[in-house]
Amino acid sequence: MPLAFVLVNAEVGSEGEVVKKLRETDNIKEAHLVYGVYDLIAKIEAETMDKLKDVIAQKVRKVPGIRSTLTLLVH
Repeated sequence: MPLAFVLVNAEVGSEGEVVKKLRETDNIKEAHLVYGVYDLIAKIEAETMDKLKDVIAQKVRKVPGIRSTLTLLVH
């Protein structure tokens, strides 16, 4: 099953709402606030690589308050 970790930079002050929204999204197995260069990390699983890409592009990256993402595909 395809798996990715997505590192997220959020708008200042929106981190709590962003992590809440990510936790409510299908295919996102975990979402956590972190400290450092990135504000959040999300673990995403999907049935196919195409579905995984769709979740990232159509669901994660469109969450209000997300400024940028970095996707790490697990091999």
